[in-house]
Amino acid sequence: MSVKAMMAMILQNQLALRGVHSLKASDYDQIVELLIEQLRELELSLAVREIADKPREQQHPIF
Repeated sequence: MSVKAMMAMILQNQLALRGVHSLKASDYDQIVELLIEQLRELELSLAVREIADKPREQQHPIF
């Protein structure tokens, strides 16, 4: 089972515990895909911010 499939199953179970039973399996897959995409974007944004916040003297030159 893929990580996405496991996440979709966890999401489905958690929403069912809260009374949500109207979504289709494809809805859970789409929600998980969007969450993963947003997490990737957040991770990239945080990495860029971390690099930008470092003082110049701490950054290692490429050459």
